[in-house]
Amino acid sequence: MPHAMRLPDIYAQTDFALSFELFPPKTEAGLEALFGHADRLMRFAPSYITCTYGAGGSTQDKTLEIAARVRREYHLPVATHLTCVGRTADQIRDYLRRAQEADVQNVVALRGDPPQGETEFRPVAGGYSYANELVDMIHHDFPDMGVAVGGYPEVHQEALSAAADLDNLKRKVDAGSHAVITQLFYDNADYFRFRERCDAVGVNVPIIPGLLPVTNVAQVKRIASLCGAQLPADFLGLLEGASEDAAAQFEIGVQQATAQSQGLIDGGVPGIHYYVLNKSEAASRVLEAVTLSDR
Repeated sequence: MPHAMRLPDIYAQTDFALSFELFPPKTEAGLEALFGHADRLMRFAPSYITCTYGAGGSTQDKTLEIAARVRREYHLPVATHLTCVGRTADQIRDYLRRAQEADVQNVVALRGDPPQGETEFRPVAGGYSYANELVDMIHHDFPDMGVAVGGYPEVHQEALSAAADLDNLKRKVDAGSHAVITQLFYDNADYFRFRERCDAVGVNVPIIPGLLPVTNVAQVKRIASLCGAQLPADFLGLLEGASEDAAAQFEIGVQQATAQSQGLIDGGVPGIHYYVLNKSEAASRVLEAVTLSDR
């Protein structure tokens, strides 16, 4: 099997790179179900897969196992999420060495959220306080790895202002990031505004929209509240009107995600990263409905 491609090469070689995010299930049954869904997603020929981990790094080793299995079984490039939470710089370097040994050649580098029950992020002694410090270390100590970072079309909840948030993003990119994957959003105008603002300050790497197709109104309200994403009023109204009908909520969500995806594709995005929540049905429906033929 040839060496895995790095993110900068993936985006340099294609006009549109499809990708999916998975997360480690808690049980063996969940793990097998995950790979059943992954099998179904493979028919859309994704360019790479990412795997996140639990709060505080609680599933970090399982994340690496899943990323390595995806790499072995599907021969796809993979990216492991990596945060600054609860790990010293030396522990993070050790993790990256193990990742490279498993041919996991890409990282989604994040500061990470505070552990459950805490309201603000505190670095451990000998750790990193900010994602740009993590990116800088990867860039210098693991120069063969591809690096993506997070971006926030609706502004990070802890940012003092939109301008400060953008300054922080530029620091991460200047430290050596190859791509930006956005937080989920539901109004494409937010993404296109964000892309223009990135361009204006010299953030000149691919800005990849991250989308979460809605399948359940209560779930998306909770997720959106956690990350500060706004749900358009008309879309939320349709979902709430179908609050007693799970199948109708699913159909409304698929229609919205299809329209949102097609609008982004038509607007020339370099790819779309789907947060699939370890399922395949909604993303499959969306990807069956959109067209890339005009690209």
